[in-house]
Amino acid sequence: MLLKNRSGKAVKSRAHAPIFAALGDETRLSLVAKLCDGQPCSISQLTLGSRLTRQAITKHLRVLEKAELVRSAHVGRESLFELNPEPIDEMKKYLDRVSELWDRKFARLKSLVEGT
Repeated sequence: MLLKNRSGKAVKSRAHAPIFAALGDETRLSLVAKLCDGQPCSISQLTLGSRLTRQAITKHLRVLEKAELVRSAHVGRESLFELNPEPIDEMKKYLDRVSELWDRKFARLKSLVEGT
C-alpha cells in the first residue's frame, strides 16, 4: 500500500512491517514494556516473572533486535538489552499519517453523503 502525506511525498509502509510483526507477539510486547524505563537489562532480569526459559526469551529478543527495536551489548559474560526508541517513533509518525489519510477520506465521504 502506497500512502502519501500532505506534501505528496510517498510514505513507505513496507519499512514498518518488521516492527509491526515483531510487536505482534504478546511476549515481545512485554519485553519492550520492561525495557521502556531506559535501563539496560540482562536476559536473567527480563526472564523474571515469566514462565519462559532464558532460551525462549533470547529468541524473542533476537526478533526484536532484527527489527531494530532493541540493541544489545556484551558486558562481561552477560548480554544487556536496551530499547531503541527510534523505530517506535517512526512507526508512530507513520500511524499518524495513516490516521490523517483516513480522516480526510471519511470527511470526503461525509460531504458526499450529506451533499455539502
